[in-house]
Amino acid sequence: MLTGGQMESVNVELFGRDPKVQKAVTIASNVSVTKAPVLVTGEAGVGKRTLARFIHQSSSRTGLPFEMVDCGLDSKIVENHILGWRDEEGRFNKGVLEKANGGTVVFANIDGLEDGFQKKLHKIVSELDDYDIDVRIIATTTKNLSKLVGSGRFYRGLYTLVSNNSLSLTPLRERVSDLEMMTQHFVQEFAAGRAISIDSSAMEKVLSHYWTHNVHELRTVIESSVANCEGPTLTEADLEIGEKKAVNMMSDDDNEGIRLMSLKEAEKLLIKKALIHTSENRTQAAKILGVSIRTLRNKINEYRGDGNAYFVNLR
Repeated sequence: MLTGGQMESVNVELFGRDPKVQKAVTIASNVSVTKAPVLVTGEAGVGKRTLARFIHQSSSRTGLPFEMVDCGLDSKIVENHILGWRDEEGRFNKGVLEKANGGTVVFANIDGLEDGFQKKLHKIVSELDDYDIDVRIIATTTKNLSKLVGSGRFYRGLYTLVSNNSLSLTPLRERVSDLEMMTQHFVQEFAAGRAISIDSSAMEKVLSHYWTHNVHELRTVIESSVANCEGPTLTEADLEIGEKKAVNMMSDDDNEGIRLMSLKEAEKLLIKKALIHTSENRTQAAKILGVSIRTLRNKINEYRGDGNAYFVNLR
């Protein structure tokens, strides 16, 4: 729920060398010297919280409190830990805004805040100076907050407050050179002094896998694979990862399931599932489907012309 106190220093090299990621790191470094709030966006496991720690450690606040709240947890627990609460004996426990005075507070998964509390938090954060509380606010999310604001599911005032400086981290699977570099790093890290290398077939399997949970998933897989590797070389057989199977997307919460259908129906359903799976990111969906972005665009327009509700409403 919360993290604070001493932290392991962030290894900035592990963010990778991809130009988009390097741009985000550069902006993070530049904005760290200010008091301005920061919004970090990106898929689960891509390193948003690590970037938040990097901003804190690169600022004049390093060494001062660093507190993190996962806003996706139970709303009452979240509110108590942000604002403070009284225990059963009536003693008041400070919330993170007070505990982190002088330092940094991270609202992880800020989109998970209850609607009513979003407005309350905006008012409180806006008035912190009146209570002699000085904290840098960093928010993280996997969602498009701007879209949530537009649909009335996120309070515009809070979005405006946290999004003055917005940074986005690119999914690991879109950064092949970084994926290879991080794999080599984790193999050495978890070898713990053992002389272990990864062969070409294993690396090819890593590069071809769809890393849904990004760096977190890669780290977990390499850790367990190295632990179970008996020889000096990590092979394809040692890697504990599954294969990417687009057919899995045929079973979904629309209850359409796997059934006999025409090729055109199957194609339409598979494209819809790919778009839902990637939060309607057409570039990622095209990669999953193995088609060009132009082909995907043409298919979407075709289905719109057929009057399919999902594609008609697709932005």
